[in-house]
This record gives sequence, structure tokens and C-alpha cells, in this order.
Amino acid sequence: MASMLLNSMRCSALGPAWAAQCATRSLSTTAQLQVQVQTKSKKSLSRPGMKNIVLVEGVRTPFLLSGTTYSDLMPHDLARASLQGLLQKTALPKDAVDYIIYGTVIQEVKTSNIAREAALGAGFSDKIPSHTVTMACISSNQAMTTGVGMIAAGQCDTIVAGGVEFMSDVPIRHSRKMRKTMLSLNKAKTLGQRLGLIGSIRMAHLAPELPAVAEFSTAETMGHSADRLAAAFGVTRLEQDEFALRSHTLAKKAQDAGLLQDVISFKVPGRDIVSKDNGIRPSSMEQLAKLKAAFVKPHGTVTAANSSFLTDGASAVLIMSEEKALAMGYKPKAYLRDFVYVSQDPKDQLLLGPAYGTPKVLQRAGLTMNDIDVFEFHEAFAGQIMANLKAMDSDWFAQTYMGRTSKVGAPPMEKFNLWGGSLSLGHPFGATGCRLVTTVAHRLQKEGGQYGLVAACAAGGQGHAMVIEAYPQ
Repeated sequence: MASMLLNSMRCSALGPAWAAQCATRSLSTTAQLQVQVQTKSKKSLSRPGMKNIVLVEGVRTPFLLSGTTYSDLMPHDLARASLQGLLQKTALPKDAVDYIIYGTVIQEVKTSNIAREAALGAGFSDKIPSHTVTMACISSNQAMTTGVGMIAAGQCDTIVAGGVEFMSDVPIRHSRKMRKTMLSLNKAKTLGQRLGLIGSIRMAHLAPELPAVAEFSTAETMGHSADRLAAAFGVTRLEQDEFALRSHTLAKKAQDAGLLQDVISFKVPGRDIVSKDNGIRPSSMEQLAKLKAAFVKPHGTVTAANSSFLTDGASAVLIMSEEKALAMGYKPKAYLRDFVYVSQDPKDQLLLGPAYGTPKVLQRAGLTMNDIDVFEFHEAFAGQIMANLKAMDSDWFAQTYMGRTSKVGAPPMEKFNLWGGSLSLGHPFGATGCRLVTTVAHRLQKEGGQYGLVAACAAGGQGHAMVIEAYPQ
């Protein structure tokens, strides 16, 4: 597949100079952060006989580089903080929630159902059921759509969904042989048995098993896969660095302009109050060019700077039926409309979820790319984003891999991730989905758009896409 893609994509409409052009257009002015609200006249996606499901509010803790201010906490501490922030922002009665769902990827063994532990810690009624889901980087997407399904089925009216990831303290296991020995020691009945087992321990048994961001089915790290994907689509190192710089620059402008309204302040026990993301670091092309390949060495194009960084953080959203929200006096931010999940080959197409999900969700909603006013795609790697954009803009890819007659088209960069993305804001695996959805809602309000589209890739070759419609202002 790689050689076929490379040969075909070299003629793609998105050439090597594309990133520089869009960066210049996007970064030369702050006008995109100050778009005047315009009146839209598009049709609503409301359907007769189906409940309207709305996003009432969304919050998140500041997303911090792992190993920094949150390092002494536990994952449920961050999840609890996001829940408490949601309660404070909405004045939601704690017993008004029907169900709580959280997503996470690398689970803390002491709090396997982190949704329940965080909910109890945040003061929610112990009568409210809670469960935890995991679907790699789209775990909180799954939490939200699970809640949407429960409301649509008439099981609930009020759902709190969210996600959390804590990379500062991931579980590290003993080797398998050491674990077996320790379990046998626990069962040993005599001193002789214990001494025999202790005597069987070798130095190699003491080597720990570290968690890896790698595919179980292929044993390949996601960064290595991203490097191969970028090469297959002819994405250059220059394009990747330019996109990474764009992400950080736009995120910094959005942060300084107070547009990241979903971020709540969090008093870290024993430390200061944290009020903003700490991974936003605009640099220069000269500085980015100095970094060496991080995965495929020495000639790879994926570096630490054009990859998302390990992040601690949590997010939460309040989802309700429109009828319930209005009855409780809330003014919703947006309607949550059609969504899809996709899955493809985890070896060669691991990170192409947006390319597969976008045309499918647009078809379900009866929309085209031209109807979308706001795009928010998860930025796992700059090369991954660029590869998806090139795939979406390729008739050959659409016909060969998706069974479509023509391409769906690439999103216009003047609508794309204008407040930064995962490369700059951070990517707590289980929490990013809620950030994407909340950002779309806020951008639609700010920019006067009607439809937004969220898309994300995930480990396992999976992906998610959702259409969001602005609530009438």
C-alpha cells in the first residue's frame, strides 16, 4: 500500500507548499479569532419523531505535560476536578443526573471503574450508576455517544460524560516470571518452599514491563506508524513542522484571547492553582528543524515537536434531552447530531480514522463539506493530519479504499482547528474527545456557524466522526 499511496499522492492537490501557504494565511492575522457572528440559513438536522439531544456545557482541567504539576495526583483526582468544575459552572443539582460515563485508556488498577470513584468523590449521589469505557484516543467520544444513545432510547434525560488520562504515573508491572514467583510465594506453606522460590529468582526476572503506546496486533508504536503513513502520502518534514508551528501559534492566540472557555481552574493539593494549559509553546521553523527523528531513525520525519506530547488531564460534558434542558432553565450550546465509528487495517491505515469517518458521517447527515463551518480534528501527529487531508482530497484513495466514486475533499484551513489542537493543547488520551466537541460548540457560537464536524483517529485502526449543530442564539 505504501508505494501505491506515495506514487499517487505526489500529484495530490495538497502539495509541499500547502502548509506554508495555509500557515501564512492563518497566522498573519488574528481575524479568525475575532470572526463576526453571521446569520446562517441552512436547514436544521432535527428529525420528526426523534429526540433532540443537546450539549449544555463542557469543561476540562488544564491539560499539563506529564510529570509536571499533577504528578503527585491520581487519575480519579483529575476526573473528580472536572466533574466538580461542571457542577460549579452549571449549578446542576447533584441528584439530577441519571447516569455518568467516563473514558480512559491506561487504567489505574486501584480505580478500575474510574467513573464511579470520581463521581463519588465529586459528591454525586451514590444512587447514580456510573461506568467506564475504553476505546483508545476516542474513549471520551465513546462515553458521549453512549450517553446520546441512552437518551435517544428513552432510558435517561441527563448524562454526564467525560474522560481522563494520567501519564505521570502509569502502572508498571513486574516481569511475567517474577509475577508467577510472587503468586507462588503467596501460596507457599513451608519455609522450604518459600526459600526454593526465592532462590529461583534471577536478575532478568526483575526487569519491569513498561506500558508502550504500541499496537498489540502489530507490535508497532504509533509514532513509527505515523512516520510510515507520512512517507506513504508524501508528507514532508517541512510540512509537518509548519503544521505543528501553526497549531502552537493558534493555540497561544486563542489562550491569550480568552477563547478557551472550557478550561477551569484547579487547586492542586499542596501546590498552586492551575488555570491554563502548559504545553503551548510557539517556536520557530529554525528551532523545529534542529530536532532529530523520534521513531524511524535517522531518516524519519516525525519528531517530538510535530507529535502530541504525553499529557495529564480530564474533561466532562453535560448532555441532556432538549426538553429536559429547557425545563431546567438551561440554554444549550449545541445539538449533538449524527455520528459514526470506523475501523480499518491497524498496520497500514492505523491513523486514517478521519479520512474514513468524515464522508460517512456527512452522508448520514445529508451534508457536504461545504456545509461545515467548523472543523476540529484530533492532531495525534502533524504527519497523521496531513496524511488524512491528502487522503480526503484524493479521488484515487476514495475509489481504491473506500468504494466511493469521488473524493470528499479536504477541509479549508480557514475553518480548521483555529484554536490549536492536540499538538499544542495536549492530548490526554481518554479526555480529548470532549475537548473537541466543546470546542466546536464554542467556535460555532463565536463564528456564527451552524454545523461543525469532529473527527479523530485511535489505536487499533479505529476512528470517530460527529456532526454538531449550533443551538439557535
